[in-house]
Amino acid sequence: MFNILTLFLSYLIGSISFALVLGKIFYKTDVRGYGSGNLGATNTFRVLGLKAGLVVAISDLLKGTIACLLPQMLNSTVNPIICGLIAICGHVFPIFAGFKGGKAVATSTGVLLFLTPLGTLNGFIVFVLTLVLTKYVSLSSMLAGIAIFIYSLIFEDKVIIALSLFISILVIILHRQNIKRIISGTENKIGKKKGK
Repeated sequence: MFNILTLFLSYLIGSISFALVLGKIFYKTDVRGYGSGNLGATNTFRVLGLKAGLVVAISDLLKGTIACLLPQMLNSTVNPIICGLIAICGHVFPIFAGFKGGKAVATSTGVLLFLTPLGTLNGFIVFVLTLVLTKYVSLSSMLAGIAIFIYSLIFEDKVIIALSLFISILVIILHRQNIKRIISGTENKIGKKKGK
């Protein structure tokens, strides 16, 4: 019973679209109608500003970490990795937002932060350096995922390696349109706002 509840709550937690909630309650704005239309921190930042973007990024990150903590909190035998993966799926396909969510970066980071803190720190450093050099959030996110995977190959066990590989591939797939825009030179750089 507790195992089923744990899995169910993992998905529900992942499905909470903070970009949508924060935008509608505090800014009277549905971010899905602006910018990329994505329910993630980057689009929130572009549409609603830095403060809102940071709140959404931290909240989405915490979704992944809290989901991994659920087995311990509920005295369940479900593997935390499974809970993390389900929360990521909830973020990408949220039941509360028509199954159209974000691109899994922040929530995946929360899962990886729980499982491999040093690997996540390594990814964060790569993210910041890439962002400073290129101004592309999408490219920074993808390279950060790859960096965590490489770290896992060297320092982590096979399960974490497999998970980090899955997450990095997922993030790249969800950013496939961004990749096309980077190649064509039309990808939005940080600091530039998109219109409706």
